[in-house]
Amino acid sequence: MTEAEQAIGTPDAGKAEEGAGTSAAGAVAGAGKRRRIGVLAAVAGFAYLLDLCSKLAVVAKLEHHAPVEVIGTWLQLEVIRNRGAAFGMGEAMTIVFTVIAAGVIVVIARLARKLYSLPWAIALGMLLGGAFGNLTDRVFRTPGDLQGAVVDFIAPAHFAVFNLADSAIVCGGFLIVILSFRGLDPDGTVHKD
Repeated sequence: MTEAEQAIGTPDAGKAEEGAGTSAAGAVAGAGKRRRIGVLAAVAGFAYLLDLCSKLAVVAKLEHHAPVEVIGTWLQLEVIRNRGAAFGMGEAMTIVFTVIAAGVIVVIARLARKLYSLPWAIALGMLLGGAFGNLTDRVFRTPGDLQGAVVDFIAPAHFAVFNLADSAIVCGGFLIVILSFRGLDPDGTVHKD
């Protein structure tokens, strides 16, 4: 193409440049999408492994022992087996919580297809890692049959005993609330209400 054609622009050149721009934008968007899914997977994996390792350690070292004081009586480590939901509610509904955790994982996997936002990737990664952490307990810990008791061990004074998976779920949920109030969608768009 001559310099004059470039300066004036022919219809074919414009379409070619437009197509090149579109395919370049598509390539960048595709790379961004993969990057965000990678962040989601990395955060989920980190949260899950941290939860799993902490539970293995406290069960091996602290179960059937007196609580360990971390900050006096304000914060202790004490192993509790929780068959219910948060705060020990619904102990007879363990299978329901197992199904809910599996459902959360499926919803996050579906959302990941449209994930272009880094903050959403972090938030969903925390939720996913926490859900997998507690689901692992429900599937593999006694009594089994998707009704296992979750290992809780962080015991603040005057509060429920919880674990790192619970912390990841709460932090991820809190971040999602903030992102929603700010109008940021998982696809990276911002809307004003």
